[in-house]
Amino acid sequence: MQTSLTISPFTAPLIFPLHQPVLPPPQHRGFSLPAHVSPVNSVKGSGYLSTIGQAIREEEEYRKARAQVLRKGVDLEGYTIEGVSVGGNETCVIVPELKCAFDIGRCPSRAIQQNFVFITHAHLDHIGGLPMYVASRGLYNLKPPTVFVPPCIKDDVEKLFEIHRSMGQVELNLDLVALDIGETYEMRDNLVVRAFRTQHVIPSQGYIIYSVRKKLKMQYSSMKGRQIEKLKKSGVEITDIVLSPEVAFTGDTTSDYMLDPRNADALRAKVLITEATFLDEGFSTEHARQHGHTHLFEIIEHAQWIRNKAVLLTHFSSRYNIEDIRQAVSKLQSKVSAKVVPLTEGFKSMYS
Repeated sequence: MQTSLTISPFTAPLIFPLHQPVLPPPQHRGFSLPAHVSPVNSVKGSGYLSTIGQAIREEEEYRKARAQVLRKGVDLEGYTIEGVSVGGNETCVIVPELKCAFDIGRCPSRAIQQNFVFITHAHLDHIGGLPMYVASRGLYNLKPPTVFVPPCIKDDVEKLFEIHRSMGQVELNLDLVALDIGETYEMRDNLVVRAFRTQHVIPSQGYIIYSVRKKLKMQYSSMKGRQIEKLKKSGVEITDIVLSPEVAFTGDTTSDYMLDPRNADALRAKVLITEATFLDEGFSTEHARQHGHTHLFEIIEHAQWIRNKAVLLTHFSSRYNIEDIRQAVSKLQSKVSAKVVPLTEGFKSMYS
């Protein structure tokens, strides 16, 4: 028998501890003056003031680094986006306003409250926590989630859940949707999702979430309100359905998706969440492509196609620290009008 536990729908169950490292303050050297030396002359001649200035700058860098480590999300175009995305380790990016998570990583506790999960591909650092996610929602009496997967892996995902049901003697209820590239699915009255093509070393796809609104048809725009109301009551369809791309998520991919005309909506969504596994000259763009990933240099090269209002960079290699990432972001920011922000949770500072 499965044990159920009811929780408040507004509080994420803390199945896993949230690690919030507190960085120790930097150590600064103390200074003392010989008794026979004038303090004023000593300050002028010993470089004491410049040393103090350096200490102040280090303290400021420490404070910035600490703030980056403790930051749990970013606010972009009306969306609070949070989660963790470390290349080869785990990726789960959460958008609470849409009640969704893109990939599930190791199932961070914050993801459990999301009703929708969009799986981009079958690598474990993106899909490994899926059984735990579904089981946790059942444990807390949350409704079965809707999980989207590429059609080519649906059968294997179903087998995975059958194995866990058998081993754990538990119910694992979910709505598993195979959403093919170009297909759309209505999440709710005012939201739909569409899958788009990406290029990784195994089958993969990204997702675009659209807001849905009705707009008066052009031929009726000059009519007065009473005339429009009369048409509406007579059964005439007076509005068009307008889809506006809100958030696009690529998952792991080469930069080729940026050059595919069919992916234009991904590059004009309010927020583009895309990977940038490699950031510097330490790895070539060819190396990135061979491994199915994107180099920051390629994003800069194709910056002219970016029409988004904000770009959230994710999936950096774990070899980078927060300062490396911040410096790299500034290179892209100078090339685009969009606000460029990195998702740095899970990365260390050089000052830690």
